[in-house]
Amino acid sequence: MAPGQAVVKSDGGKKRLVIDYRGMAWGPDIAQYGQAFADVVEKLREADADEVVLSEYYERIYDEKQTSWLREVADLINNLEADAVWSPSHLGKTTESKTLGPRHDAVLRILNLIKSDPFKAYLTLIQEMKGVAGQAANAGPNLEDVQIYLGTLRYIRQKMEEMKLIQAMKDYLSQLGSIPEGRTAYHAFFESSIKPSFIGSRIFFTATEQLELVDQYDVDGTKVYIYRHPDQVQYQYFINPPEYSLPPEKYFLLEKTKEVVAQHRPESVQFLDITQARKYFRKVYVATIADLALKNNIKLTVEEKEDLASIVARYTIGYGILEILLSDRRVTDVYIDSPLGDKPIYLVHGKYGQCQTNVIFSNEEARSIVSRFRALSGRPFDEGHPILDFDLEDLQTRIAVIGKPLALDGIAFAFRLHKQTPWTLAQFVDGKAFDSFTAGVLSFFVDAQASMLIVGSRGAGKTSLLQAMMLELPQNLRTLVQEDTQELPVPQMKKLGLNIQRLKTRPPLGGGTESEVSAEDALRTALRLGDSVLIVGEVRSTEAKALYEAMRVGAVGNVVMGTIHGESAYSIWDRVVNDLGVPTTSFKATDFCVVAAPIRFKGSLKRFRRLIELTEVKKDWSEDPGKEDGFLQWMTFDANKDGLDLFKEAIKSKSEWLQKVQRMRGLDFDAVWSEIEARGQTKQYLVDAKNKLEIPRLLEAEYAVRAHMHYLLASEKQREETGKVDYPTLMAGWKEWVDRELVADLVRQKESAAQGAAE
Repeated sequence: MAPGQAVVKSDGGKKRLVIDYRGMAWGPDIAQYGQAFADVVEKLREADADEVVLSEYYERIYDEKQTSWLREVADLINNLEADAVWSPSHLGKTTESKTLGPRHDAVLRILNLIKSDPFKAYLTLIQEMKGVAGQAANAGPNLEDVQIYLGTLRYIRQKMEEMKLIQAMKDYLSQLGSIPEGRTAYHAFFESSIKPSFIGSRIFFTATEQLELVDQYDVDGTKVYIYRHPDQVQYQYFINPPEYSLPPEKYFLLEKTKEVVAQHRPESVQFLDITQARKYFRKVYVATIADLALKNNIKLTVEEKEDLASIVARYTIGYGILEILLSDRRVTDVYIDSPLGDKPIYLVHGKYGQCQTNVIFSNEEARSIVSRFRALSGRPFDEGHPILDFDLEDLQTRIAVIGKPLALDGIAFAFRLHKQTPWTLAQFVDGKAFDSFTAGVLSFFVDAQASMLIVGSRGAGKTSLLQAMMLELPQNLRTLVQEDTQELPVPQMKKLGLNIQRLKTRPPLGGGTESEVSAEDALRTALRLGDSVLIVGEVRSTEAKALYEAMRVGAVGNVVMGTIHGESAYSIWDRVVNDLGVPTTSFKATDFCVVAAPIRFKGSLKRFRRLIELTEVKKDWSEDPGKEDGFLQWMTFDANKDGLDLFKEAIKSKSEWLQKVQRMRGLDFDAVWSEIEARGQTKQYLVDAKNKLEIPRLLEAEYAVRAHMHYLLASEKQREETGKVDYPTLMAGWKEWVDRELVADLVRQKESAAQGAAE
């Protein structure tokens, strides 16, 4: 747009009047500058808009309430002009220019003042009416003439007093007790929100004084505030990015830097690695900012140049305002519903549950970000392909985008943030998802090569539990992981010593490329890649047949684990057999169903992840396991005590799987039970040490895996030396090793960090 030009943009069902203020003689602030006020009013006389945006190097946004006040001013002027209140018939009966001239000038002066300063116009009108009322008292035979003019002034006053802005200002000034000088009063009514002009999304901070601040922290230089609203169920998640509170000269540098580097396309940089690309461009941005600052006599510190470069990178090679939300690893999911621009983004916080943000995403920014996603994924997204599903590796986030015709109201987004480090069973114990004995049971299932389906609804923690159980695998086993979207943190697991080969399959909901392999074909290929643990990220459709076929004929001779949507062991049998077409006899290849769910205790609005069922699939039944005693429950959840009930005697007498393990390993029930208890005790010891010494890292994968591997090595050494495991001796030695090698190291790190912070 050219300076002074205006355009109306529709976004999220709202119409925004955007006026370009670059190069204008006055600033883009209607509270401070009467010329800006008059300019906006003049344009609103022709344009219909819900909000007004004055754009320079940053944008001032006036909300719907403020715009309605401005529109009232514009409508009043239109009405007064339509009535031609300055015409002689409205000014009196006389035709003498000596009398009509001053009245005509007074009305036009009031009319012109309304455009830029309606309250001053109102005060001027009142003053004029007082003078005319005095004239009427002494008018004599000219009374009718004066009353006509006074009637016109009263009409104008009536129309002005119907305006909500005049009503609000009268109330404000009566409380103030005096009339402030200049345009000071307007700052109380036209305090705009500000954002850089190159950012499409809007951020608001309205009514925070009504909210209770419950938490705050930093995410990549951005302040995050968690509020509780007295009348709302969900928490408020507010961010305050530095780019929304910069002085004008820094906005100038941001805009100019973005313009300068927009066409920069170096041939020597390998942009397949987004991390390397970011490092390269940050250097370019820092140099450009430094050069522009020098040329424009703007003084910046080294840190300020780096901070501005980070902002430019966020909105050029990064993901805009979304990058802040997706960088907060306390967040698990981010949702943007259509129509965009209508409602704020909302998210799911690991501690505070579902929260409403103070960010409103725009169609403009959505189009930009979708273009980036298309380029990164190499997949189409249009009306013929309204689904885009892929993984954003640099932010470890799974992305799902939908558009028309699937999404009737336009583009919508869902983001699932993956944990940066793998979950561990000890972390689940610490979070009360299950107790340490249950952790021992799950660890033993992995060790005994059980075939398991981890069952639950979306958000129940299926994938998190799967990765925690993968960390129980001995490092000498090869593992094949098959996923259509990369949710399991395989690179981090490899760094921990696990031998893993990833297989990427075509997404189930379309949007994939022709070169991508179907889940079924990938699974059949995996079965030809040698003896390996097999992990299926999610059992969805036709690959289920191939999986169970392989399990039945013994093609898989090791641990098999996968996740599947469901609510119980019986529901999974029903889905696998009736929906996915797996024969009932094949389903018996499943050894256990591990069921998780989000629990709302006593009907609370908060949800807590819990393991609610651990069920063995028995083998001696034909058609319906529910009717033929085909399931053996090892544990079931009791919400009244927030714990699992264990059925030890039933397990001892009826578990076909456990009896098979005892035969194949030459163990009796007591030996198996001791092994389970010992594994559980290792998890509990880590949790207790973490809580006592306040060292959360002890439960992270780096240390949990080292602790588990030492347990395996120590127990194996006892078997080699004595032919059996002496658990009291084993546990005593293991605990001493943990204290010496892990706990002491973390305590030293904690003390060193505290000393550094103090200095």
